[in-house]
Amino acid sequence: MTITLITGANKGIGFETARQLLELGHVVYIGARDVERGEKAAAALGARFVQLDVTDDASVSSALATIDAAQGRLDVLVHNAGILGEGAIDGPKALRVFDTNAVGIVRVTEAALPLLRRSSNPNVVTVSSSAGSFWAVNNPDRPEFHLPLALYSASKAAATMLTVQYAKAHPGIKFNALEPGTTATDMTAAFGIGRSPEESARTVVRLATLGADGPTGTFQDESGELRW
Repeated sequence: MTITLITGANKGIGFETARQLLELGHVVYIGARDVERGEKAAAALGARFVQLDVTDDASVSSALATIDAAQGRLDVLVHNAGILGEGAIDGPKALRVFDTNAVGIVRVTEAALPLLRRSSNPNVVTVSSSAGSFWAVNNPDRPEFHLPLALYSASKAAATMLTVQYAKAHPGIKFNALEPGTTATDMTAAFGIGRSPEESARTVVRLATLGADGPTGTFQDESGELRW
């Protein structure tokens, strides 16, 4: 039995990742800020729900304590919560975007580490983005070249680097980041682009189900490792 926590999982790629992992037999905890939406998503899937706001230390601690009390360990952690922060830029908005997309990874990872260490095959997956890749945003052939998302891009660069650094700091736990592919979700609706969350979630699931000899410290998409 594999115990999995997915942040920001009440919709989009997180919701679809939860569905696919449930089909593989995982016990999945859907983490969401909004209790009503989170409980509704969990009920629709047959998953479990924990209230989890990645920008709130008390919420994160409570969520991991709930999983600890019920399961005693955590095998898979998927960092999926994120916001775009599109439009005009100012300091408060920058703080909100980085707090969610980067600092949130630190909060949840640090709270989860004691539980992950009790797993025989711990996997941590960060849903990052090539929008945070110097190579991609400067390549006219890539969709990221045309996306005016300074805060999102910068925070995703931080998310990928955090993943790599956690992999170096904790060699007994696999940490990998991914570019899920341009996906049509509520978050990207304004751009009118992307494929289904079901398709994009497959890369998340692949990294979430790596064997003990799987890679760590990588940034990948569905075709393998990416430059960034």
